Amino acid sequence: MCGIAGFSGFGEDYRHRRRYYEEILEDMAASVRHRGGDQEGTYLSGHGGLAHARLSIRDVTGGRQPIVRRRDGCEYAISYNGEIYNAGELKAELAGKGYTFETTTDTEVILLGYMDRGTDFFQKLNGIYAFAIWDGTLERLVLVRDRAGVKPLFYAIRAGELVFGSEPKALFAHPLVTPEADLDSFREVFGIGPARTSGHGVFRDVWELEPGQLALFDRDGLKKAFYWRLEAREHTETYPETTAHTAFLVRDAVERQMVSDVPVCAFLSGGVDSSIVTAIAAGCLGREGGRLNTFSFDFTGNKRYFQSNSFQPEQDRPYVDIMLEAHPELRHTYLMCTEEELAEELETSVAAKDLPGMADVDASMLYFCRLVKQHNKVALTGECADEIFGGYPWFYRKELLEGEGFPWSRSMEMRELLLTDECRRALHLGEYSMAQYRESVAQTPALPGETGEELRRRQIGWLNLRWFMQTLLDRMDRASMWSGLEARVPFADHRIIEYLYNVPWEMKYREGEEKALLRDACGHLLPQALMHRKKSPYPKTYSPVYQALVAKKFEDILANPNAPIRPLIDREKARAFAEAPAELGKPWFGQLMAGPQLIAYLVMVNQWMERWHLSL
Repeated sequence: MCGIAGFSGFGEDYRHRRRYYEEILEDMAASVRHRGGDQEGTYLSGHGGLAHARLSIRDVTGGRQPIVRRRDGCEYAISYNGEIYNAGELKAELAGKGYTFETTTDTEVILLGYMDRGTDFFQKLNGIYAFAIWDGTLERLVLVRDRAGVKPLFYAIRAGELVFGSEPKALFAHPLVTPEADLDSFREVFGIGPARTSGHGVFRDVWELEPGQLALFDRDGLKKAFYWRLEAREHTETYPETTAHTAFLVRDAVERQMVSDVPVCAFLSGGVDSSIVTAIAAGCLGREGGRLNTFSFDFTGNKRYFQSNSFQPEQDRPYVDIMLEAHPELRHTYLMCTEEELAEELETSVAAKDLPGMADVDASMLYFCRLVKQHNKVALTGECADEIFGGYPWFYRKELLEGEGFPWSRSMEMRELLLTDECRRALHLGEYSMAQYRESVAQTPALPGETGEELRRRQIGWLNLRWFMQTLLDRMDRASMWSGLEARVPFADHRIIEYLYNVPWEMKYREGEEKALLRDACGHLLPQALMHRKKSPYPKTYSPVYQALVAKKFEDILANPNAPIRPLIDREKARAFAEAPAELGKPWFGQLMAGPQLIAYLVMVNQWMERWHLSL
């Protein structure tokens, strides 16, 4: 992957102050250098500028960006972050029309495809991507984000100029964009976080393209449109046909995502999803005489402190070992994180994300990705299967399925617990969260006449794709790209999303087992002991040492009169809670964020406010 950034405006010709604007582009590229430290480049025209920090995966020596092509005296330029998995087929089509290629990159395929068919070409893309194209013929900037929202793309408009980047920090490297917060910023952080409302950049007047969306910016301003939308369709296949169709889609997605000019590895948690991806990838490499590197993650002493609960019933390590016994060809590395390392990474993860995140879930992924990058540049993950196949308890547990509000974040009690009365009255967190929920539910793609439980299943599936999956994809992107590691997500292939969204629930959940369809479709790839393993989410530490370290960080913040979060927190309640964080197993977000994670989240909020000089 890479980091992209740039700007467009029509108030002046940038070339009249070329060096000034080139320096801005260089600063913007430097701000996202961690996403790709192999090369940097810039492009400047009269009304558009592009910056690029490259992680070289395809055409390592010849794929420098931005790529520029000329036609009829006009220039077209692209800065691109992502991977196109059907680039070979698209390149053949374009070559058949007479186009010639100077590189073997998928970047050039996108640019020439746009020159051939305009924005209609984007509907042909299969991949994960965010890119910007300067069109010198029409004098416009084109911004595009992939269908699933795997790759980020933020933007802001200041003084008539559009500024964009892979991360908010790229925008803040432009002199027109200053990080600021308003009431909605803090409503997002306290009422929705660590999720975000789709398209909302949390900072004041900072936005993000939504999944499947494109934007055109020219002299008439900004126009946005969806080149792809999820649609409800009637499912007519039998269960055996559905199983076979699913098996093909999963295998094809993984095999397509093996394309790379550098070695690919896989995250292997011991769960069903990552084990399926690993088995397919290992087989693909094996046919070429190669061996797959795999990595699993855990915490020092977790075996001693692990506490089984309804959300996390068992540990992963025994199942990793079972998978390795079944696939001795794998080259596996067990990665461990200490309590001290985990606590220290909380602040780093805020720097990586520019926002508070999923506490130690973000921090540990950031740490592990740094270690994986020492071995590989590209990793396959099992992310998104639970959102698409219905693996989370709120898909099938009655008390979580029913009722209003986000099922992974139903109660505001824990979120408001430590805030001052004044802060609660100003933010109205419950009202804000419910408004976002209702607006999103109203957009659910459904068939005419769907009502009752049938419609509710649609809504839960839609909410997971638009909210919970986006949160996890944000986490994976920032954690991996902080170390220049490209994380690919085969289950987020848009063909899988489109197909599974319309598969009836009774095919996904059979005989009391979640993700039964996925198990039946791909179970032949798994050891028998893994076939019916219950869902167990990404590991977290249960160590009291970690809890004490985080509590100490929080207490230091409370004792610091200059800590920016301090005016928002009821210090007496906070001190009591930090000394004995309750509800270790009852999450306030998702399945992993309980009492200790609330404290860690507030530590991250303080770091976010301090880093960008924010206040309420």
